[in-house]
Amino acid sequence: MAELLNIDSTTKDLKDQDILHSTSNHLGTYFHRLDYLAALDIDDQLAQETICDPEYNSVIEAIVRFRNLYSLKLEIENAKAILASEDPWEVLKNFTHFSNYLQLATTEYQGSGLNPGDTVVFLGSGPLPLTLIALCHWHGLKGIGIERDPDRAELSRKVLEKLGLPDQIRIIDGNHFILPLKNKCDHMMVAAAAEPKMEIFDYLANVLPGGIGISYRIYEKGLRRILETCSSFELPEQFVEYRRIRPDPPVNNTVVFLKKEVC
Repeated sequence: MAELLNIDSTTKDLKDQDILHSTSNHLGTYFHRLDYLAALDIDDQLAQETICDPEYNSVIEAIVRFRNLYSLKLEIENAKAILASEDPWEVLKNFTHFSNYLQLATTEYQGSGLNPGDTVVFLGSGPLPLTLIALCHWHGLKGIGIERDPDRAELSRKVLEKLGLPDQIRIIDGNHFILPLKNKCDHMMVAAAAEPKMEIFDYLANVLPGGIGISYRIYEKGLRRILETCSSFELPEQFVEYRRIRPDPPVNNTVVFLKKEVC
């Protein structure tokens, strides 16, 4: 934990905009170091004890905030690079962990039993909606992204236009409170960065129609279990887990598939 405490002491007082617009190499070094540490195996009991230890709660929360903001920074930078490029698909394919996104999209496509032409709704699609791009471009789906930040939503629309995908993927400004949509939805996905998780799932449990499928990603192994906000939370009783697909390296995410019970 000593290294985590050091990173926390350096980044915890930075404002969101300081991280998002930083040109410092130090922050990038911390981010990549956290990525390395997160992949390390640790004893499951130690992980659980750390999660439950109030002494480390504020440290973990601050580090999760930093990692999420720096990840968002990288997405925004890559989205802008796509817009500036004469070969936008090549820029996209060079994005960090691009191959992991493709593998995860295939897992979610197969695990949810989707077929070409089906429509997925992705809550928390972000400035670079890679999951939707992978599902729609490589698996023939139609996608609707929901993004609460208007600037990021507009940036993602421009990216989709540049990639030639605006007819397959539509981005809507908003959050979970605009659900359910009037549009057809065959499956819903909740982004890892969509927060607060318990509030989102409690709301979805009350407003979504019975029988709809939902998926989300968690981390079950290693230090990632500590450094991610979505590693453990209690689902509303209206949702039934029907499948859990654990990762094949280099992917780290377990994908959890749910069904909303029919009343």
